[in-house]
Amino acid sequence: MRIYVIRHADPDYENGTITALGHQEAEALSERLDDVRIDRIYSSPKGRAVHTAEYTAKRKGLEIEVLDWLAEVDWWSENEYNGHPLAVYNAHGFLVREMEPQPTWGTWHENEWFSDPRIRREFEVIQTGSDLLMADHGYVKDACGVYRHDEPNEVAIAVFCHNGLGLTWLAHLLNIPLPLFWTSFYLRPASLTTVLMDERDGGKATPRCLNMSDETHLVAKGLDKARVPNGIVNNYE
Repeated sequence: MRIYVIRHADPDYENGTITALGHQEAEALSERLDDVRIDRIYSSPKGRAVHTAEYTAKRKGLEIEVLDWLAEVDWWSENEYNGHPLAVYNAHGFLVREMEPQPTWGTWHENEWFSDPRIRREFEVIQTGSDLLMADHGYVKDACGVYRHDEPNEVAIAVFCHNGLGLTWLAHLLNIPLPLFWTSFYLRPASLTTVLMDERDGGKATPRCLNMSDETHLVAKGLDKARVPNGIVNNYE
């Protein structure tokens, strides 16, 4: 099984959709996926994700299945950074790498920047949604983060979502502590991330990331030069 995690195209947040540039990006993405097998398309309920997904859905002749848990995360730390509220997935890397002890899967929430109980509660919603989606495709997750399946699965799904949600979900799939993932990776608009369910040893599978935030389809059309990354706090306006 392959999972394509796709961030929405250039957003028009005010109007809940994508910009003119975003429409170009969404079309370029859909063309990139022409020769890629996709059996089902899922989307966040947010307009910017749905409107990005529509281009691919039309070319593939597939319906868009909206899943509420794919909506962008809106978690904010109770602390402020440089006088501004801090979205947890935009925390700077030094806040994590200087943590003592280093965060693990079981202790990451003990750091002051990530200690708000709501963060864990909302993360559990995403974990539950992910596990239900994977079970729907024949993969049942155990306590070690290994997925059990009865038979090999060649299904491919495309999931249109957001930077914060995408990073959070990928951390869950790949079994990496959230703060480490949030501060080490970034999903550019209209980018493509590919996860393979690596199936070995008789009915066991683990997610393996094959590529991250790929935007070669935008580079091919010169669309990557139209903007700088949106959402990296303090690096870009």
